[in-house]
Amino acid sequence: MSTLAEAEAPPPLAPAPATGKPPRKRGRWTPYLLLAPGLIWLLVFFAMPMVYQASTSVQTGSLEEGYRVTWHVATYWDALSEYYPQFLRSVLYAGSATILCLLLGYPLAYLIAFRAGRWRNLILILVIAPFFTSFLIRTLAWKTILSDGGPVVGALNSLHVLDVTSWLGLTAGDRVLATPLAVVCGLTYNFLPFMILPLYTSLERIDGRLHEAAGDLYARPFTTFRKVTFPLSMPGVVSGTLLTFIPASGDYVNAELLGSTNTQMIGNVIQSQFLRILDYPTAAALSFILMAAILLMVTVYIRKSGTEDLV
Repeated sequence: MSTLAEAEAPPPLAPAPATGKPPRKRGRWTPYLLLAPGLIWLLVFFAMPMVYQASTSVQTGSLEEGYRVTWHVATYWDALSEYYPQFLRSVLYAGSATILCLLLGYPLAYLIAFRAGRWRNLILILVIAPFFTSFLIRTLAWKTILSDGGPVVGALNSLHVLDVTSWLGLTAGDRVLATPLAVVCGLTYNFLPFMILPLYTSLERIDGRLHEAAGDLYARPFTTFRKVTFPLSMPGVVSGTLLTFIPASGDYVNAELLGSTNTQMIGNVIQSQFLRILDYPTAAALSFILMAAILLMVTVYIRKSGTEDLV
């Protein structure tokens, strides 16, 4: 029987002849095709404008005579030496708004992540509700809120808070508008959601069993927060502070609508150089100086924070 079965079995297939070429992988170009639209978008709308602005920053001439590239790098030093107060003011205002957003946003993000329960979705909708209106309308609303005869200024006057802020140089007498305090308040309000959402995402990822383990080890609530919750939420803290500080440092709407000539930020100077004074080389140089300063500060901040796992 075994001999008969062997005789009826089909002969083994001969191995395919070697062609000397590796087998072609199907779909090897698919990742590149998926990346192509994004790369083209970055090239056309980011890289090319950056190159154009870089060439503009080293040009000389005027709008009537035309500009030409003469590699006049002294424009950078002239722009920095003339407008360094606006640079320092931008960093100060943006840093103050970032700290306020962190102090206000962390408790709210903690509440949403661990205590909100069935109200979580509603609170998240309220957090992103300002995005339903334009940035300009939100800032104009603060101009009404902080008006001289408004209830906010009246309440601060009755509590003698404005006396303290005037002594600190944040306000001018009984006036809040056109002062540094108004600009920082506008920045804080407009960029607060950018702080809350990364913090909430980072806090939600924390395993609740870690809090239970800390309690089993007789850790007090504050110790649990200091040793467990806050270190594990550092990616959200870093992401939130970056998403707040970077756009706030280049903002010009809040300083334009809520401030005065004494509270001008570098974004106001760049906007004025581009659209009013029409000094394109200086405006481009200021833009690159601001970008380089932000990149330097962000790099140092990320290294010092001890985390690269950003949300």
